[in-house]
Amino acid sequence: MTRLLVECTYVFEHPAANSGIQRVVRNVIQQLPSADESIECIPVVMIEGALYQVKSLAPIKSLKLDMIGVRVKLEEWANAFWLRHRALERRWPFNRSHFTRRVLYIGCRLTAFGCFSLPMRLFERALRGKHIPERCVPLAHRAGDQLVLLDSSWHANFFPLAEQLKRDGVGIVSVIYDLIPLTHPQFCDAGLVKVFNDWFDWIARTADGYVAISATIRDQVHEEMQRRIGSHQVDQRWFDYFHLGSELDLSEAEAEVDRGLLQLFITPEPVFLMVSTIEPRKNHAYLLDAFERAWSVGSPARLCIVGKIGWKCEALIDRIRQHPELNRRLFMYNTLSDKSLEYAYSHATALVFPSHVEGFGLPLVEAMQRGLPAMASDIPVFREIGGEYMAYFDLTNPQSLTDLVIGMERSGAFPAPLSLEHWRWLSWREASAQLVERIVRNLNASLPAPEHQHAHCS
Repeated sequence: MTRLLVECTYVFEHPAANSGIQRVVRNVIQQLPSADESIECIPVVMIEGALYQVKSLAPIKSLKLDMIGVRVKLEEWANAFWLRHRALERRWPFNRSHFTRRVLYIGCRLTAFGCFSLPMRLFERALRGKHIPERCVPLAHRAGDQLVLLDSSWHANFFPLAEQLKRDGVGIVSVIYDLIPLTHPQFCDAGLVKVFNDWFDWIARTADGYVAISATIRDQVHEEMQRRIGSHQVDQRWFDYFHLGSELDLSEAEAEVDRGLLQLFITPEPVFLMVSTIEPRKNHAYLLDAFERAWSVGSPARLCIVGKIGWKCEALIDRIRQHPELNRRLFMYNTLSDKSLEYAYSHATALVFPSHVEGFGLPLVEAMQRGLPAMASDIPVFREIGGEYMAYFDLTNPQSLTDLVIGMERSGAFPAPLSLEHWRWLSWREASAQLVERIVRNLNASLPAPEHQHAHCS
């Protein structure tokens, strides 16, 4: 029997994280197929240089101090603190004087050291070799196992362990979400670009196979591998992809929908929804440009932006918060629960998604699977996902989105060739099974490829 050791270390240590990759990892892990006579899927984490089988991704209620949980919370607070620092730097008097900015920086450094850095170092020292969470147990690997690196591993410290596993006869399979830090570094923090580049060098040397989250990204990975290690090495590896699921797994029936969101949908004017972390790649400025054009000619359309505040977006957030249409025809929610997001998907007029580049575009399938039509930037991966069920606009011309919005208002019809009534997408159970099937198929190259590669159908 082949064992797939499906790695989920970051999500295990950050169970409350709910952005794109964390959502994928959590859902795939929760829906892994049951073992049969040929394959067994085991969720694993790599902590302190050792391999553990996961018994529960979610924290187990306990009276004991969850030291890893405290360390993670300190990391989150520190990140939020420095985001606030960058926002303050742009305001008076700090934006007028190098001296005042320097005073602010020194004060913040001292505060961060006492409140975050020092406690995190103490927790790291306490954790070293002493505290392994109760929700995982040691696992002995064996030759023939396949380590599937599902989680975001570019910041991980388990590379020596993975290399040792490979020397012991364990295969390495890497799941690739995108190559954005390599192909579009202008949208990323400089530190991430370097870390990701180093990680890709490592994964190019170490992995035996690669599974992307779209055919578009699979082809990019193959091309990048050709450039880095050459055709001879590439021919010794395999490349495939799977598609992501669509359910919102953290939507709790007993949870309450945000009151402000409920108020938004009381009136009949159309609501166009944007769901994503707020950062430059997602192109929210384009949205504002397009909707400002619509508002200037009297459109009643409302734009609702949903997503946590990310990086390199201080000017955009200032633009939104000072916008004359804020809370009239422009709305922003940064901390909506999955229950509230489900409500927004179910009541909005359309999703608008103007991203410059994506590995997949998870909000598109989340929306469309719930009957919410989607308008998106005309990029290859969105054409792969949406086909003729979506409407597309030109990223070089905000008026193209304005025209779609106004046209839909006037006609009452969504401007896509095919109706969503014939749309169907994968569930997370099907997506997880597809990932496993395609790994197994490539490990056993004699298995025939399935006839249908895409999930949507008519």
